[in-house]
Amino acid sequence: MGIPATAEEVFGSSYSAAVYISRILPKQHPDLQQKKKVFVVGEAGIETELDAEGVPHIGGTDPKYRREVTPEDYKLLAAGDPSVLDPDVGVVLMGLDFHFNYLKMCYAYHYIRRGALFLATNTDSTLPSAGALFPGAGSISAPLVKMLGGQEPVAFGKPSQAMMDAIEGKFRFDRSRACMVGDRANTDIRFGLEGNLGGTLGVLTGVATKEEFLEGDTRPHFYVDKLSDLLEGIQEQ
Repeated sequence: MGIPATAEEVFGSSYSAAVYISRILPKQHPDLQQKKKVFVVGEAGIETELDAEGVPHIGGTDPKYRREVTPEDYKLLAAGDPSVLDPDVGVVLMGLDFHFNYLKMCYAYHYIRRGALFLATNTDSTLPSAGALFPGAGSISAPLVKMLGGQEPVAFGKPSQAMMDAIEGKFRFDRSRACMVGDRANTDIRFGLEGNLGGTLGVLTGVATKEEFLEGDTRPHFYVDKLSDLLEGIQEQ
């Protein structure tokens, strides 16, 4: 689209999670040095980012987790049998999963109960697509939150400042000259406000409505109908 950028300049939530697991977790949780595997509840994009950071993982798109639960599964999981629960798993990472099922939820729960850290790429409740809303990544992790008595995962999507710190740590950009553009007040705009960026710009091409931006609890500094409106303003000048 004519925007000069490189792959390294794109910070998705899955990338931030992979960086956190590979570079930060070993310092914060030295006890996990021997448990370096990640159990993934999500799609191929998460696996790609983990691979790029050299993080071993299981679950994800593996077909053996895309099936119904059997009586034998209950017995083996309850017993913590190493033939089904990998003893090297130290992290459960949850994201948007189009093949989410009861079996994956059982695995994730038992890994966490056995000491694995509970992480999520993001906790967006909905996903906008085809002009409507569908379950987001946060809806995938919600059952685990309920099962764990309200324990929330460490999330890396907006508004998590862990992502902001990762960006600043790599590029040393000037926050006062940066503007956050987004279509969701409680994630995008909050991310920019809590990160003390120079500005926040709401766009009406996604989740939030004009009323939410003007009257909601989290309000952007400015809003436009669509991002391309900025180009029209520049051309007029």
